[in-house]
Amino acid sequence: MSLAVRCQNLTKTYHTGGQIVTALNNINLEITMGELMMLVGPSGCGKTTLISVIAGILNQDSGLCEIFGIDLQKLSNKEKLNFRARNIGFVFQTFNLLPALNAAENVSIPLIINGVKRSIAERKAIELLTQVGLGDRWKSLPSQLSGGQQQRVAIARALIHNPKLIVCDEPTSALDHESGRNVMNLLKAVALQKDRSLVIVTHDARIFEFADQVAEMDDGHIIKVRNSLSRM
Repeated sequence: MSLAVRCQNLTKTYHTGGQIVTALNNINLEITMGELMMLVGPSGCGKTTLISVIAGILNQDSGLCEIFGIDLQKLSNKEKLNFRARNIGFVFQTFNLLPALNAAENVSIPLIINGVKRSIAERKAIELLTQVGLGDRWKSLPSQLSGGQQQRVAIARALIHNPKLIVCDEPTSALDHESGRNVMNLLKAVALQKDRSLVIVTHDARIFEFADQVAEMDDGHIIKVRNSLSRM
């Protein structure tokens, strides 16, 4: 099967308080098209740093990270932004919704960036918000929504432009059990087609069953990758 993501000897460090902290240490990971990969492990082990490199938000210090066969580090800043706008959807743990925009306007942003007419983009946004159970709240500002509702808006925004790679940082952390399962069912149905892949960082054991593969991380390393977390 073709690869969505290939990380080879990937390293990332931070300079903090005069010290060098290694967030990613010689990471090797492959994610195939049509696969849901979950990254699990204790806080501070490098999971969010890894998905940020995969999504092109951070640059690695060394090693290779190819997305659909393309090394983002070889692209100019403009080329990288265009690539991400077309191919990658990101669900941030802190949602990153724009407070002055309503739910539909927030969700429509990736389409507008890609040149879709605003009226068409907002209509598609309302349709997707309806799929995540927020069809009656599309006019609401983020401040008028609960944490779980904001999370669903963020997920809809990540899916709206049909990206080939969806990267999620704790997508169910603010949701109750039923809402979390509904969101995972939506993600798996919409995201996991043969030409797409999904990468999720999570501590939520309730959704482990949705994974095709689980990569366990600790101290900047990937310790092991299994087909099912239940076997770990």
